[in-house]
Amino acid sequence: MKLSARLSAIAGASALVLGAFAGAVPANAAPGTAAAVTPPDISVTNVKQHLADLQTIATNNGGNRAHGRTGYKASIDFVKAKLDAAGYTTTLQQFTYNGSTGYNLIADWPGGDPNQVVMSGSHLDSVSSGPGINDNGSGSAAILETALAVSRAQFQPTKHLRFGWWGAEELGLVGSKYYVNNLPATERSKISGYLNFDMIGSPNPGYFVYDDDPTIEQTFKTYFTGLGIPTEIETEGDGRSDHAPFKNVGIPVGGLFTGADYTKTAAQAQKWGGTAGQAFDRCYHSSCDTTANINDTALDRNADAIAYAIWNLSSGTTPPPGKVFENTADVSVPDNGAAVTSSVTVSGITGNAPSSLSVGVNIVHTYIGDLVVDLIAPDGSVYNLHNRSGGSADNINQTYTVNASSEVANGVWKLRVQDKAAIDTGYINSFKLTFP
Repeated sequence: MKLSARLSAIAGASALVLGAFAGAVPANAAPGTAAAVTPPDISVTNVKQHLADLQTIATNNGGNRAHGRTGYKASIDFVKAKLDAAGYTTTLQQFTYNGSTGYNLIADWPGGDPNQVVMSGSHLDSVSSGPGINDNGSGSAAILETALAVSRAQFQPTKHLRFGWWGAEELGLVGSKYYVNNLPATERSKISGYLNFDMIGSPNPGYFVYDDDPTIEQTFKTYFTGLGIPTEIETEGDGRSDHAPFKNVGIPVGGLFTGADYTKTAAQAQKWGGTAGQAFDRCYHSSCDTTANINDTALDRNADAIAYAIWNLSSGTTPPPGKVFENTADVSVPDNGAAVTSSVTVSGITGNAPSSLSVGVNIVHTYIGDLVVDLIAPDGSVYNLHNRSGGSADNINQTYTVNASSEVANGVWKLRVQDKAAIDTGYINSFKLTFP
């Protein structure tokens, strides 16, 4: 997918988000904004060739690339050879699990501030029942091709770039835990962000973004906004992939995901295409997770999004993290009853709220077409977020962007939810405001 046709839309949205992440500010840029850094297009053809090579490795080694099997070691050797030829400094890290030797591969691109490391990673192993081309050849191949694009461009970012391919993820995040647990505290503190990519080519795809770190999250969301593609917050695999060990020691994390064995709702099919009522990946952890189990469009978009994030997050000084105000207390929503609210008290913010206030809404409900959801500002102003759309789909788990620039930031903000029809019930699970 070529970038030229969409650059203006993406760059315009990026100026509001990336701030100090971006490169030099053009002379005609508005005060306080910065232009997005434009990465090269990541060739989906090249990514698919890497997947074909991983498929061949699996086929030649008992049909899988699982921990402790010859297919996994052959996969690591394949990736390492590509990176060595491209000029990376590679390290093969060994560990033992279930009586078998496992391997992590770490690749460092020369240059950049060693005290500010942007790291991207994917697990390279499959389950024993299949070749694991979407799970997780897709993420592994995409970051491999992005790393090779860094080399071809001779990219010299401000920050240091590091890539990782993890072993034994399917057995409990074993490889990534080993890497993090054996990383000295002083080295952990140098990682300014870890980006995780696990299943990014699902055949019935969704576009999910991790919501762990506000800056990383917004970088990905800005990219997809520039394409006109709505995103949702990733919850299906939350804490179940290799970002979790990094997050658990305080490293900012983020990432992308296109869905596993959860079912795509009607509302999701309406906005993303695909088939409602079917899993995002019907071949999840199965022998049919082959090269035929990939959606080329999703793979292409996500590979380009990876490059966009890596180029921009590594090209400047990280801005201060956003301030998050969250209420995780459950609030029951009565069936066809009165409105209920969940509140957060915002403090320590100077002046007005931003023009792109991030409103995280997580409502568990069996029929979201019954619901009206509003954000209530401290002065009582109402901003409608959801008005009985989505039909019979269940649950709202989405981040909305609200222009709240006319509102004083500090004070009590409320999420108001009302069920306006009979039969179905639910509750507010959480409500979150994120200020840049």
